[in-house]
Amino acid sequence: MDCCVGGTLRRWTGQVLGGAAMLLLASCASKPPPPPVVQTPTKPVLFEWNGDAIEGPVSVKIVLDEQKAYIYKGTEQAGWTYLASGKGSRASPAGNYRISEKIRDKYSGTWGVLKDAEGNVVDGDARSGREPVPPGGRFAGAPMPYWMRLTGYGMGMHAGHIPHPGRPASHGCIRLPREMAEILYEAVKIGTPVTITGSTPR
Repeated sequence: MDCCVGGTLRRWTGQVLGGAAMLLLASCASKPPPPPVVQTPTKPVLFEWNGDAIEGPVSVKIVLDEQKAYIYKGTEQAGWTYLASGKGSRASPAGNYRISEKIRDKYSGTWGVLKDAEGNVVDGDARSGREPVPPGGRFAGAPMPYWMRLTGYGMGMHAGHIPHPGRPASHGCIRLPREMAEILYEAVKIGTPVTITGSTPR
């Protein structure tokens, strides 16, 4: 009797525990783990501008070592910006310059892309006259919006891609973030002094 009772109890207890375990497992299975938190990388701050309320003549100081430009109104700093200067054999030269031309929508006559007759880009880094143009194709100059000329041979400041802030990337010009290029374009005038100092990082 006791054995039967004990056996029954053991079987019954086992069934209860088994059911509880199954309920516990089912409960766990119905609550999947929370998805991993995906952190979106923050974009670097490319420029700052505080010059709208500052009075005075504009001047620009470009520091090649930092790949940054500092904009002044009078003696007060009105803003700063990352830039991408010329690299390698086409490094932007240090010196004292003045803005001699402003063109809002300019295209390069030297650098651009080669397109075939169907309009497909066959060379994304072409120099005019260096590579043959495909039959029926054409050379398309690179866009250089908010162009501010510094030299007679084609160096200037304009809006362009800054692929790696702090590193040079252009064919010789001074590329600026587009929004900052527009701000600077409106702030400067023909004759605004631009000083380039330092040396291009390698």
